[in-house]
Amino acid sequence: MVTSPDATAPSTRAIKVGVVLPMFSGDPHKVLSAAVQAEDLGFDGVFAFDHFFPPGRAPDRPSLEVFTTLAAVAASTRRVALGTLVTRAILRPAGMVAKLASTIDLISGGRMILGIGTGDPIDLPEHHAFGFHDLSVIDRRTHLAETVAAVKSLFRGEPYEGGDLVPRLSGPLLPPPVRPGGPPVWIGAQSDQVVRIAAALADGWNGWGLDPKRFRLKADLLAEEAAGSGREAEATWAGIVLVGEDEAEAERLLERRRSRGMPDDGLWCGGTDRLAQRVRELGEAGATWTVIVPAGPPDRVKLLAESLVTG
Repeated sequence: MVTSPDATAPSTRAIKVGVVLPMFSGDPHKVLSAAVQAEDLGFDGVFAFDHFFPPGRAPDRPSLEVFTTLAAVAASTRRVALGTLVTRAILRPAGMVAKLASTIDLISGGRMILGIGTGDPIDLPEHHAFGFHDLSVIDRRTHLAETVAAVKSLFRGEPYEGGDLVPRLSGPLLPPPVRPGGPPVWIGAQSDQVVRIAAALADGWNGWGLDPKRFRLKADLLAEEAAGSGREAEATWAGIVLVGEDEAEAERLLERRRSRGMPDDGLWCGGTDRLAQRVRELGEAGATWTVIVPAGPPDRVKLLAESLVTG
């Protein structure tokens, strides 16, 4: 957890730090080991992508299924939060999503976070390879909002009355989630329209890869829209980070990555001091969580812990 040097300032807050698990390794033992290591190093949470193969890659590349993997992570850890970042609403019926998330919440003793979103055009090859249907942009957003409303209703022990794209769901979920109202639901998105959906229906919003200035604009919109509905919703950040012990090592790692033909779109790269400052800036912009996809050598997770986790 990162804290500002001036803990009394009204614009500062403690920021929880999570890491994304290596789901694209296709190796469950590696994922479980990474989760246990993250917990031992003091991270606040571990998160997992929801893809049937890595986005933008060939279908013959491996990826573990997110909910079954998180159930194993839940049974292998004691303290860390664990969640999807993010599951695509279109891949599973809303009732199944609610059942899966509530069961993992039960296994973990109340540590589940359900991150959910519409997906992006880069995901379409997965739909074609595995027979998932697709929707227009407008319908995807409608379906996302109805899915979140349905899941939240079932978490509360109430039926969902149905909408245009998600049918009536009577429930109930038994056994119920550990926490009253169920696991927190975060909506992952960058468009203002979906930030407004998060403000109206969800417990949080996740902004992927945004710089602190853009993140603040979205976080302010989230807070204003939620307050207008008499609600609160937390703003969270996630992105890919390539960190070096100093700026020189970070530059060497970046050049090595480029020499291998690996993309760096959306990648943040820098030394440990600048990373800590970046996370503080995100906290000042409203973030309650920073969830990091660690790029580079395997020892970067330990370096991230040394840089960002203060107990």
